[in-house]
Amino acid sequence: MKQAHTTALPDIAQVETELSFEDLWDSAAVSDLIRSKSSLGETPAFLFLGRREAELLRGHLAAAFGSDAVTSLKGTYYMGLEVIEIDCDTFLRAAGRKTVRTLQDPIARRPDWRDRDSDALWQFRLR
Repeated sequence: MKQAHTTALPDIAQVETELSFEDLWDSAAVSDLIRSKSSLGETPAFLFLGRREAELLRGHLAAAFGSDAVTSLKGTYYMGLEVIEIDCDTFLRAAGRKTVRTLQDPIARRPDWRDRDSDALWQFRLR
């Protein structure tokens, strides 16, 4: 029989928490943390939270959107980062990597306005 994998991600024994909160969620501190880890079009992709921090975030979101809107953080994004609850008492870390794909986005490859070659394709003619 295959044994279930129970290691917490990230390994909190080797990775330190980046923020600690007392009684309230601190959006400004999380924003500063994300900003400090963002450079050259890359930002963190995940916000790892322990049970205590997850509860503080739930309270923060419930105050803004109502308690019925925040029954679970599964599938939740906060400040553009996917929220991942990990099995530990207290932990907060922004990690992973995502790139901004502005230049690869099809809308970014549109022809310049009034581009001669493609202008004829976009022009409507009334006769």
